[in-house]
Amino acid sequence: MINFDEEIKKYQPCLEIEEAEEVINAYDSKDMSDILSALIQELKNKK
Repeated sequence: MINFDEEIKKYQPCLEIEEAEEVINAYDSKDMSDILSALIQELKNKK
């Protein structure tokens, strides 16, 4: 059986929307378009 008192002690609230947004926006990840743009720029600079 579930011991609700123990479960409540373990409970950790999730991040608020604004906090989650800040964390997500702070994570600087590159997608394929960023990588391709950098490669194209490098090729243009070599010519």
